[in-house]
Amino acid sequence: MHAYYADHFVLPLPEGHRFPMRKYSRLRDRLTQELPGVRMREAPAASDGELALVHTPAYIQGVATGSLDPTIQREIGFPWSPAMAERARRSVGASVTAARDALVQGVAGNLAGGTHHAYADKGGGFCVFNDIAVTARLMQAEAWRQQRLPMNVAVIDLDVHQGNGTAAIFARDPSVFTLSVHGEKNFPFRKEPSDLDVGLPDGCTDEPYLEALHQALQTLQDRFDPHLVIYLAGADPHEGDRLGRLKLTADGMQARDRVVMDWAWQRRVPVVLCMGGGYGHDIETTVQVQMQTWQVALDYWQRWHNLRR
Repeated sequence: MHAYYADHFVLPLPEGHRFPMRKYSRLRDRLTQELPGVRMREAPAASDGELALVHTPAYIQGVATGSLDPTIQREIGFPWSPAMAERARRSVGASVTAARDALVQGVAGNLAGGTHHAYADKGGGFCVFNDIAVTARLMQAEAWRQQRLPMNVAVIDLDVHQGNGTAAIFARDPSVFTLSVHGEKNFPFRKEPSDLDVGLPDGCTDEPYLEALHQALQTLQDRFDPHLVIYLAGADPHEGDRLGRLKLTADGMQARDRVVMDWAWQRRVPVVLCMGGGYGHDIETTVQVQMQTWQVALDYWQRWHNLRR
């Protein structure tokens, strides 16, 4: 199973910055040591043309040159640097390349990605470019160019924060279904309407969360027939997350991943895995939740592999 990384492009963040940048390299280290069935690949950089499937030329240029309006740069939450611009492109490239692999192999993923707060013309909430949106649009374009076939893409966003940028980008696009299960009172405080939003109360535990997820997937099934799933597997609904405000246990998080992967497997729909947020009081807690997600994904990749033998 292929996993794409860009953690060696390190953002130079000021002392005390709250974003846990180290979680990406730590996850890659542990996957390399503990899950040899997951094979690491360096992420390529997305091109201007690929980014322009979603983002405005002025915004792409502003990120590349560090000439964004200071207000927009503050909304992103990272200071500009060449490494920031390069990492943002590679985070998109990781999801794009994972999607191409998933369409052949069933499952592949990005060790980062899930930058769902980025709009067409601005970033926000630690998201520069929207890798989900670029991946969806590019896979649709390639399917049409290569096979003259339309492609429906379902975005299953289970980060604790609502995917406002993704929802806005696809607001009038019936070929992409956006599903977001999130903390209702959490960031972003101005939410954009997804095709299906499920807002959960603070303190939500395993059982009501999983019930809400099952119901949401049933609604998705009733309303949409996807050819590709982009699964945003945020670690931040976990009870140990300092920004999440939900109370899922480690077992609950693993069950969540299995529900999504099983839903896709039953329909033989390929899955692209993106990691989304994770802000554990202890960074190792976040990494452990993500390790569980990759183990579940690897299990389902093995099913696809056996199917093709």
